[in-house]
Amino acid sequence: MSPFTDPGRLVGELVAELPQWLPTQRWFAGKDRPVTAVRPLEVTHLLDGDPLLLHVIVEVVQGDRREPYQLLVGQRSHPPEIASSSWIGTDFYEASGDADLTALLLDKIVAEEVTGALSFAHEPGVRLSGGLRARPITSEQSNTSLVYGGQYILKLFRKLSPGTNKDLLLHRALQAAGCEHIARVVGSITGELAGEPATIGMMQVFLSDAVDGWAMATTSVRDLMADPEMHPDEVGGDFAGEAERLGLAVAKVHADLASALSTEPVDEGELDRTAQAMADRLEQVAAVVPELAAHRPELRAAFEAVRERPAGSPPISMQYVHGDLHLGQVLRTVGGWLLLDFEGEPAAPVEERHALRSPLRDVAGMLRSFDYAAQQLLIGQPEDPVLTARALEWARRNRAAFCEGYARGAAASIGDPREHGALLRAFELDKAVYEVAYEHANRPDWLAVPLAAIARITHGGE
Repeated sequence: MSPFTDPGRLVGELVAELPQWLPTQRWFAGKDRPVTAVRPLEVTHLLDGDPLLLHVIVEVVQGDRREPYQLLVGQRSHPPEIASSSWIGTDFYEASGDADLTALLLDKIVAEEVTGALSFAHEPGVRLSGGLRARPITSEQSNTSLVYGGQYILKLFRKLSPGTNKDLLLHRALQAAGCEHIARVVGSITGELAGEPATIGMMQVFLSDAVDGWAMATTSVRDLMADPEMHPDEVGGDFAGEAERLGLAVAKVHADLASALSTEPVDEGELDRTAQAMADRLEQVAAVVPELAAHRPELRAAFEAVRERPAGSPPISMQYVHGDLHLGQVLRTVGGWLLLDFEGEPAAPVEERHALRSPLRDVAGMLRSFDYAAQQLLIGQPEDPVLTARALEWARRNRAAFCEGYARGAAASIGDPREHGALLRAFELDKAVYEVAYEHANRPDWLAVPLAAIARITHGGE
């Protein structure tokens, strides 16, 4: 193989392969329908010759849907050892796994270079070390992250949108507010989309001592299941203390976001729109998941209750929130809990991800995550009443601990989440309805987890 010298031919050959290649990638969000066309929007030569490194922004067409994605594309006479799924046809490969080529991205951020339409920059007052090789994190689903020498982590946002990405926007705001529960932003890459600046990547300090919350929580559940005669508070791996500290950290992040960025009071119109959106989601999911239809009356009643705030209810405010908070989005370090990935729900439109929301949505997301952590070892196993009881006991204990911690650190505009009972309940049920749709489409064996939660919550079990 020899590198192409004609840029037009090069891009044409690449784009011709993408309709078949893109749906095979974990981070591609359009797997629900075929790719009908791929059009190049911007091609930047980061390295010319052999090896060749291109940054490519393409528009992916799927019927009436048009969404921009970014790619790092490599070509060289002696390619590195990479996964077969990285090959785009026979001439090109997705280069995020090529440590020699991706080292260039860090070096450009260090030097604050401008290359074509891309601007590489470090944050004001930050000094970075260059010359580090990168390794990709293989567990990420919607983006691609590269770790440089155990010092920095560069997240490349695969699906792009005009403007500053919410993840970068909120990290900068929290950093300016002195928030202790985030990893420090040290650099960024900015491109152009639809005539506006667009965030291409965000670099943060990498925390090599960190453990994600899901791993810690599920280890605690595994310890409990190994000796089901004991209760969660009697097992050496009891997680309740960490759950309480996590709740405190989330509350402080919400308080810092409220002070750093705008907030709005919730009026009746917003409550009506929220209730209607929940009811609409219920009807859409119930139409394709028959098992959910049996719970429709109780769910509709819970969502309608959102419209009716009793006299004397605590005030509710809306603000920027995380938007997709669960145990996999938090890290435990020697210094405490950190929150990650403020981009919001990846499948949601960008306008929805940037909309102000009640912080109770994040609380509800974490409560659902505790339920998943408790149940995950029981999936696909013969029914065992003792193990099921212990799982529910673990979930209740850690949910309560999280709320206790949150109440200790909450801003006055939020307070104890349990004082907003009807609204918190509705948010959690709405999240469970979303989970029903996801599990039905992707993991049918897990469908029982959100369905059982809906049955418990609507019948007073939570």
